[in-house]
Amino acid sequence: QVQLVESGGGLVQAGDSLRLSCAASGRTFSNYHMGWFRQAPGKEREFVAAISPSGGNAYYIDSVKGRFTISRDNAKNTVSLQMNSLKPEDTAVYYCVADRFAGGTSYLNYDYRGQGTQVTVSS
Repeated sequence: QVQLVESGGGLVQAGDSLRLSCAASGRTFSNYHMGWFRQAPGKEREFVAAISPSGGNAYYIDSVKGRFTISRDNAKNTVSLQMNSLKPEDTAVYYCVADRFAGGTSYLNYDYRGQGTQVTVSS
């Protein structure tokens, strides 16, 4: 089992930055692909970013490329999502996910999922 706990969400204004963190426990963190998904009110959950176990490869949805950066610290068992130039359309609950195998852009492919943290961006 892997337990994931997100933190760092909040209410910000458009153009501001926010950093989300996800603390993992339970298994060898460095063996896991990690990612972030989000779900806005009335919309389906969507892939945001993912990072390989070593941190050497990162993937992003087009709408956040150049604004968001995913990173991980295997020594501290944490994965982060630095979000810059936030827009109102980034408003959503953000979920941290983990899996031993690359889960791609499908939320259900990730065996482990956090409870989510709310990000609200006002215009």
